[in-house]
Amino acid sequence: MSQAIEQTLLQPEGKTLEFKRDLSSPRNVLKTLVAFANSAGGRLVIGVDDDRQVTGVADPLDEEERICNLIADSIAPRLLPNVELASIGERTVLVVEVFPSSSRPHYLKAMGPENGVYVRLGSSSRQAGPELIAELRRSAQGVVFDEMPMPELDPEDLDLEAAQRLFGPERKLDNKALTTLKLLRREQGRLVPTQGAVLLFGKARKQYFPDAWVQCGRFRGRDKVEIFDQAEIHEHLPDAVTAIELFLKKHAFKTAQFGAMRREDVWSIPLTILREAIVNALVHCDYSQRGTPIRIAFFDDRIDIESPGMLLPGMTVEDMKSGVSRIRNPVIARVFRELHLIEQWGSGVRRIFAEAAEQGLPEPAITEIATGLRLSIYLREPVRIDVGGPEQKGAQSGAQSGAQSDKILKLLAAGALSANALVAGLGLKSKTGAFKRTIKELLDLGWIAYTLPDKPDSRLQQYRLTEQGQQALARQPHASQRTTTRNQDVG
Repeated sequence: MSQAIEQTLLQPEGKTLEFKRDLSSPRNVLKTLVAFANSAGGRLVIGVDDDRQVTGVADPLDEEERICNLIADSIAPRLLPNVELASIGERTVLVVEVFPSSSRPHYLKAMGPENGVYVRLGSSSRQAGPELIAELRRSAQGVVFDEMPMPELDPEDLDLEAAQRLFGPERKLDNKALTTLKLLRREQGRLVPTQGAVLLFGKARKQYFPDAWVQCGRFRGRDKVEIFDQAEIHEHLPDAVTAIELFLKKHAFKTAQFGAMRREDVWSIPLTILREAIVNALVHCDYSQRGTPIRIAFFDDRIDIESPGMLLPGMTVEDMKSGVSRIRNPVIARVFRELHLIEQWGSGVRRIFAEAAEQGLPEPAITEIATGLRLSIYLREPVRIDVGGPEQKGAQSGAQSGAQSDKILKLLAAGALSANALVAGLGLKSKTGAFKRTIKELLDLGWIAYTLPDKPDSRLQQYRLTEQGQQALARQPHASQRTTTRNQDVG
């Protein structure tokens, strides 16, 4: 035990470890123990000061009895930690080890079950709000949020056309298939959508889940002082992956690299890693939380992806990095898996770290923040939008591509047009490579569509604006409005 404690003293305080000098502030000690029990467990060592010097406890047996009585009298439901005395040299410390509890949420009796619940956030204990308390109860009872039915709705409240488009003609989404996917569930003798189904394909998702969208921002520099561009992504969750990628590409650029046999264009941002991170955020977001959407912030040196929701009880950041995975939203995860947006169960974060190392990028960082988790993907070289620099040219190219998208959507808002008519409307002399890429991206996104989908190469072929394209045009600022705004933030 002495050797184990000496090793513990070398570790920093964190999600599962905290040091206290004594029991002079029992309320703070109890908050820590409650937070450990509601989160991933942990170890509290009493008799160590802030400088990590072992001061010991004056009366070990009396202090051991006191902490046991405090726990029994102050915490509900009953908590049964492992309390031990350990000797370090001539001093004795008190070690209280708490395990993840199946009786959560635990709370301080003096504060009550609504105000006395605490969870562990990094190296601090945070008071839990109503949504988080409900999440703790559901997880203890084995109830899954996105599998819960919405009896006030009918299958007609789902955009099944969009779902069928994504699954393709080879998978017919009849009631049996929708039930198998847990998009529908029998409730009181009829089929009703699950919360996961509404999150994925709900026609009025915003009405029931007002924060289930994605906020994207491109900032100048390495902080949120100046915002250059922003977008709100309200597409169905599977479509949101492409929409987010399109925003990131708009502010990146390509460089040519020549191998032994061919020329290869390489993006200035690691798109494969970012796609994995985006999917991970959409699948593991805690959609029961209120007050914040998923946020993606593109800085000169990195891209931060912030997902609402704390780690599930029993999980730590170290677990995530080592490949341990627990699925918060199995309905959403199942659909993403069926659509091949997830390659392999539980390997997303581990693959992000492995690919970053393979590409020679700085190691990504996972940070627990007040609203949930932040995953930071660092770039090999800064992508600046400073006037005059070489990086500016590439960033301008990406921004011009986004401006061209806006112009195409605006032209099609007046009616269907051929490719040649669009070229003329854009003031181009021919179908440039950028024009062709923009058309493909808009088609992939579902914002525009062929008027003759069965004859893509027909000389009579035109492009039309879809309903999704109309929505995108209505909410996105035009290129002329994309000016730098100081002191503006995406959240």
